[in-house]
Amino acid sequence: MPSSPTPPTPAVVASPSDVPERLLAFLDRLGAELERRGDAVALLGLGSVGRDLHRLDEHSDADFFVVVDDVAARDRYLADIDWLDAAHPVQWSFENSGAGRKALLRDGLFAEYAVFTLDEMATAGYPPGRVHWRRTDAPDGLEQPRTPVPRPEPLAHQVGEAMTNLYVGLHRDLRGERLTATRFIQGYAVDRWITVLGHLGLGRTARQDVFVVDRGVERRFDDDLLPLADLVPGYERNAHAAATLLRLLEAHVELDPSITAEVRALVERSAAAAQERAAAQASAGASSSS
Repeated sequence: MPSSPTPPTPAVVASPSDVPERLLAFLDRLGAELERRGDAVALLGLGSVGRDLHRLDEHSDADFFVVVDDVAARDRYLADIDWLDAAHPVQWSFENSGAGRKALLRDGLFAEYAVFTLDEMATAGYPPGRVHWRRTDAPDGLEQPRTPVPRPEPLAHQVGEAMTNLYVGLHRDLRGERLTATRFIQGYAVDRWITVLGHLGLGRTARQDVFVVDRGVERRFDDDLLPLADLVPGYERNAHAAATLLRLLEAHVELDPSITAEVRALVERSAAAAQERAAAQASAGASSSS
């Protein structure tokens, strides 16, 4: 079984400007440690330490896979993180999945990793990566997943989900369940809109992360397509967020008039309810101060 969480030690934060160099140097040391141990096959870098090295900056971390020979080796790597600590001292870590951990390393570096056997790599789901180190007998192509990465549902599905996210979320808002409403309207529905924009080919760049829809959207879309300050305005402004998204959907895709009319009516009711709450709060505030 994986070890218990590593107890924290005092943090020492180095200059953030050299984080990219220190992350790659850490992976170099990690590769050397894996080679020394002999039971590891490869070290794969993912994300900004994978194929997207151009994205490395002071806010990056090290996402990686360790590929090992067999189940016995995998279990050793999961049960004891001495191999990680040998590459860079670990200040704190916890088991975030059955396959790996997240770890805060000394000097402010952060790592997230998983350990797989060669056989498990055949079914592991991950974006294409980069081989940072490999044993001489490692098979070719480990950086390329054999399991297809997830693809977004068709445009009509995304539009329908966005509209029903708004519909359900506005009903929750009117019921007084505004946290749930906020997640539906300013979370789920916005994710669907981002995916719709991708379907329409309106982004400046390709999707950054096939598993996380909102990564890098500020760089990917112009503000007129993704006005985040209006789409995600906060807990008390669900009606404003819903009205903004409905306007964007109407401008770019064909909507069914029935559900559109229902959502528009709910927006108006939610906006009126928000105004009533604001007036009641202002009145209560005035009474308490008098």
